[in-house]
Amino acid sequence: MFYPLLGWGVFWVTFILGIILFFTYKRLYTVFYLISMSLYIFTAGFMIDVFNFTKLGILSTLIFSALVFMLLGYYLSKVLNLEKEK
Repeated sequence: MFYPLLGWGVFWVTFILGIILFFTYKRLYTVFYLISMSLYIFTAGFMIDVFNFTKLGILSTLIFSALVFMLLGYYLSKVLNLEKEK
């Protein structure tokens, strides 16, 4: 029910912030960071809305996805750091 509103809201907020940050800092990685955050919010909202989760389901989804992204970020930081040193 709230999924379309969440999707459009997140899209427009990150779109405007992405434009502002790009013109302010002239760096593309800040835009990609915003895109990844909005994709995370969009995906979690989609799962919650489609599967009709209750409070425990919503909390479980957010905890699981946060853990996956933290572990993935830690792993990628180590792998990319090793490539940079070579």
